[in-house]
Amino acid sequence: MATHRQTGLGRGLGELFQQTTVKREPDDEPSEEIPSGSHYAEIPVSSIRANPQQPRTVFEPEALSELAESIREVGLLQPIVVRPLSSDSYELVMGERRLRASKEAGLTRIPAIIRPTEEEALLRDALLENIQRVQLNPLEEAAAYQQLLSDFGCTQEELALKLKKSRPQISNTIRLLKLPPAVQKRVAAGVLSAGHARALLSLNDAQSMEKLATRIITEGMSVRATEEAVTLSSDTTTTPANRSPRPKVENPRATTLAAALSHKFDTRVSVNMGSRHGKVVIEFAGEEDLDRILDIIDPTIEL
Repeated sequence: MATHRQTGLGRGLGELFQQTTVKREPDDEPSEEIPSGSHYAEIPVSSIRANPQQPRTVFEPEALSELAESIREVGLLQPIVVRPLSSDSYELVMGERRLRASKEAGLTRIPAIIRPTEEEALLRDALLENIQRVQLNPLEEAAAYQQLLSDFGCTQEELALKLKKSRPQISNTIRLLKLPPAVQKRVAAGVLSAGHARALLSLNDAQSMEKLATRIITEGMSVRATEEAVTLSSDTTTTPANRSPRPKVENPRATTLAAALSHKFDTRVSVNMGSRHGKVVIEFAGEEDLDRILDIIDPTIEL
């Protein structure tokens, strides 16, 4: 039976949540068995009972299995939220899917925010403030943002405003959670930077990401070199084997513009310029990625 390891991820989020407290009203006194104030702890899975008000009853088995596999590899990045019933028993408030996946992964203990009150807004605001005070690695930062979005009803606009970051920055950071678990571990360990990780997300499958991640580490590749390797990989997969590509005359302006747009949109952009017309092609990896790019182009676009 596997147990939860207090990795750097757990310690980073632990520091964040341990700094968070929720004020009580004078007449809302806790019992002697239950500590006051919200705090972070690792608690036994067996001590948590289901939330009788949980509206969600159907959980896709395949998605749960994928999350369980990620938890085995990296650990649980986003703590669940519970309320104490006594000194050693709790009721789940938020995180039913994470709890189920953790059980499937074989965890006996699970990271949790223990919250005595129902003052969600206070806890959410405290977490927002503390994110900037705790030194988190890119993956921990992504998990903290996702926790605020999924558990506390924050929007990316609210996060951007509170943290004084742009919405694309928030979106790009959260995308790191889509990396394969093996690559996430390397980001968490600091051997891969957030820039390397974002470049890897442009690849089509987990195996290709893991293979290139290994090259980055063994060859000491820069982010720029990684982006070029990703582009080369994409060109290789889209060029038919029985056809030789036609020689192409490089246009310096098109090359410079393509590089600048690729950096801005955090995806591959090609610019073709002819004597009478040209085209700009922006690649995206699904509807969510398309929405992210449209947000950068014009946040008022609603399609």
